[in-house]
Amino acid sequence: MITRMWRGWTSRADANSYERFLLEEVFPSMRAIAGFLGAEVLRRQEESETAFVTLTRFEGFGDVRAFAGEAYETPVLEPRAQQLLSHYDDHALHFETTAFPV
Repeated sequence: MITRMWRGWTSRADANSYERFLLEEVFPSMRAIAGFLGAEVLRRQEESETAFVTLTRFEGFGDVRAFAGEAYETPVLEPRAQQLLSHYDDHALHFETTAFPV
């Protein structure tokens, strides 16, 4: 399994809208990608902004490329996300992932 990690920041006023956008639009649309295994959103209030970490899971790098293209380290940004984000990382990180089931 591969976990794709990416970070972005919003203003406090846009934080709820961005989280809803991820959970109600972006991640549900990713169900159509073969090998997509799910996603999580980490959210943290900082001094003047809200930080988000998105963790998306895929079966393998081929599935990551199906989502992000050959330049798979480049963020995939929907126009709505660009409107809501004040700034973001210009690269996504990828990790081979093992899990400990509860």
